Amino acid sequence: MGDYRNSMFMFVLGAIVALFVTVQSIVFLKKAWEEGKRKGMPPEKMRKAVVSSAVFTLVPSLSILLTMLTLSGALGLALPWIRLSVIGAVTYELPAAEAAAQAAGASLMGAGVPVSVFSVIVWVMTLGIMSGPLFIIAYFKKLQSKINQIKVEDNRWGALLISAMFVGLISSFLGSALAGGMVSILTLFSSALLMVVCIMIEQKAGLKVFKDFALPLSMIGAMALAILYSGLLGG
Repeated sequence: MGDYRNSMFMFVLGAIVALFVTVQSIVFLKKAWEEGKRKGMPPEKMRKAVVSSAVFTLVPSLSILLTMLTLSGALGLALPWIRLSVIGAVTYELPAAEAAAQAAGASLMGAGVPVSVFSVIVWVMTLGIMSGPLFIIAYFKKLQSKINQIKVEDNRWGALLISAMFVGLISSFLGSALAGGMVSILTLFSSALLMVVCIMIEQKAGLKVFKDFALPLSMIGAMALAILYSGLLGG
């Protein structure tokens, strides 16, 4: 069997998905432009909004590119391309793929995975991410009304709720990182420190635009330090 991960079939699927997403984006852009004209918005203002949105979309997408390159070693280029072109994110794709691989008795750390494990990873990543949109469709209005009610009654509880949810999400990833050995632990704390430095630069220097660079810079820096730690510690 050839390299099924980078086969023509997989890339054709990726092209179809990318084309669909691109056409959808163009349709929404066209409808938004028409709605702006209907409401009497100046064309210059709308063009400025389109250009600024395009520019500030490129920087956060660097983290998506890094995730795709990270996954490509074990899963090829086509599958990460398909996943991250639609709904995937670094906080989900890597843990989901590694958890599925480990459950099937493999790991993403190698040069590739068997086709049976690859199939398991695809199903786990796809079915797992579907829970979010389905939950939003069924319960978003009720959830949003409750959150708005909490904010109206006491805004502190609303902020605390969102913060607690975020901390819970991050904590769920700490176990595998802390169990990965000294290199993994050092990389974890280094990435956190880099993120703190980026936030401090943003706040102290007043560079709000730097906020968009925080995640990709932290990821790139942590990856570079992981290579250094592996060389020093032999991990």
